[in-house]
Amino acid sequence: MRIGIASDHGGFLLKEQVKSFLLAEGHTVHDCGTDSENPVDYPPIIQELARMVAQNTVDRGVAFCGSGLGASMVANKVPGVRCALCSEPYSAVLSRQHNNANVLALGGRLIGKDMAAEILRVWLTTEFEGGRHQRRVDQIHALDNERGIRRES
Repeated sequence: MRIGIASDHGGFLLKEQVKSFLLAEGHTVHDCGTDSENPVDYPPIIQELARMVAQNTVDRGVAFCGSGLGASMVANKVPGVRCALCSEPYSAVLSRQHNNANVLALGGRLIGKDMAAEILRVWLTTEFEGGRHQRRVDQIHALDNERGIRRES
């Protein structure tokens, strides 16, 4: 799977650990940055990742910041992106089964690398259930159209 990753300084260390995990699992990884723990503003970095997901340049994305909150807010501003902030595996499963989440947000200062790996493992292997959930995902995308925003995917 082609996976994009992006972080600010608060998520940098976890991003690097997750990057190693993803590569070891055989995924292709596109790293949008940042490349250190030096302070940076996360919106442009996360926006780049989210646009890659919306344009199908990558299959899925993983966004990091200190808490995961800011990263998820930015990612969800990009039409076609459904970003879920998860701190344990069950919410990751539901984000895929029910919401077809295509971006996962993780808090670099809140979870460790082992928990992140488990969350990623289930998030990457859980399929979207479709059915009644597809109707709801379509309603989410309709909100972008209501605001006059063209979906990129």
